[in-house]
Amino acid sequence: MKLTLKIWRQKDAKAKGKMVAYQLDDVSPDMSFLEMLDVLNQDLIDKDEEPIAFDHDCREGICGMCSMFINGRAHGPDREITVCQLHMRSFKDGDTITIEPWRAKAFPIIKDLIVDRSSFDRIQQAGGFISVNTSGNTQDANNIPISKYAADTAMDAATCIGCGACVASCKNSSAMLFVGAKVSQYALLPQGRVEAVDRVKNMVAQMDLEGFGNCTNTGACEVECPKGISLENIARMNRELVKANLIKF
Repeated sequence: MKLTLKIWRQKDAKAKGKMVAYQLDDVSPDMSFLEMLDVLNQDLIDKDEEPIAFDHDCREGICGMCSMFINGRAHGPDREITVCQLHMRSFKDGDTITIEPWRAKAFPIIKDLIVDRSSFDRIQQAGGFISVNTSGNTQDANNIPISKYAADTAMDAATCIGCGACVASCKNSSAMLFVGAKVSQYALLPQGRVEAVDRVKNMVAQMDLEGFGNCTNTGACEVECPKGISLENIARMNRELVKANLIKF
């Protein structure tokens, strides 16, 4: 296939960026999208030009690093996959493909297609953990009865890979689907109930501090999420927050 790639190039966070067009020939439909970018970068290196900076790691749809807009959609045209799982057979010979980084105040651009998503790390550090007293006779986790519904729902929430597609797809750059998933994966389990009040308060407060917008329930986040995280997690987070604010010590 012959393709025209229009890619956002930006030297650093302070530089002015622009779209740059590249022509690529002999693209195999069996290539993954990232393999196609690898080929383009090798061509650029051979010409002594600066290669395109983009995030990637596992290339197995697990880590969430390969985050970019492709033709106006987070992770590309297919549903519930990451960019590394997208193959060039999803495009046609002669297509023009526009590739951009996430656009959100809380995700500042580092270079080209790479953005700083450390705001997600700080939200998780604010409360996305459980504390376990390991002294004495600690109860074995396998002996704690948990309903199948709670276990399944918590596991569904825990599949969130923190890629940021929800934020990038939201017109308000809201992180509530991400935070809702991280709150839910603990709130649904007995091990997470001990710190539930502090957790939801701290994580929501940090989310607001990072500059993410509010949720208006348009549902774009769920549609574009590569793991299909449900909007129900946002509702659960809101309920947890209301309960936490009603508790008096």
